[in-house]
Amino acid sequence: MKSIYLLLLPLLFVTCAPSAQNNKEPESTKNYSHNIPDVPKPDKTLNVGLLIMEGVYNTELTAPMDIFQHTIYHAKLGMKVFTVAKTKAPLTSFEGLVIRPDYGYTDGDVPPIDVLVVPSAEHHLDTDLEDKAMIDFVRTTGEKAMYVTSHCDGAFVLAKAGLLDGYASTTFPGDIKPYKKMFPTLKVHEDVLFVHDKKFITSAGGAKSFEAALYLVELLYGKKAADGVAKGMVINWNVNDVPAVIVE
Repeated sequence: MKSIYLLLLPLLFVTCAPSAQNNKEPESTKNYSHNIPDVPKPDKTLNVGLLIMEGVYNTELTAPMDIFQHTIYHAKLGMKVFTVAKTKAPLTSFEGLVIRPDYGYTDGDVPPIDVLVVPSAEHHLDTDLEDKAMIDFVRTTGEKAMYVTSHCDGAFVLAKAGLLDGYASTTFPGDIKPYKKMFPTLKVHEDVLFVHDKKFITSAGGAKSFEAALYLVELLYGKKAADGVAKGMVINWNVNDVPAVIVE
């Protein structure tokens, strides 16, 4: 029994000692005092195209889809949300969800896109960046769109298309180093959930994709609309609680 006690004693000290993380102020109590730019409010229903491909990650797709779709209940005009892929052939997400795209960009039937959303996918750091048709679609569509957003490693696609040249951005925290290495001329922010620079909004992704999407709703439709969407999604939303960079 004495030997067992001696083995457990170090563990007691480890678990009882306050960690540096515990001494930090929780993010939820911080106030970042963001100034949301005053932009023209939409005078029409906005078309939101979510680019998907084999291996797309569920959360980076469904988070902005949910947020933007719910604007129809909280904004006068709201958003029309649809998915776009290379073709209309069914594809499978990284987690195994089978998706049938609404439009195929090689079919030539994609409606005009006001907001382009690029979720993350399994091969956004390698083979997807070699897909010329996809990169060309992102470049052409992104240049015409009112806003372009990415989540997690979707920033790699925007950067490869040349859309982020001269703009600040971020990506998945674990891929900041390869992002900087692959695109050394870009201005990259770390330790933030999203970056907004002009018409580009890039986010860290994951569950925090909700925050970046809610921010765009508040930017376009105002705080009341964003609060309404957040309440409907059971999300605690206050833009001043979010570590973000908003370039004025």
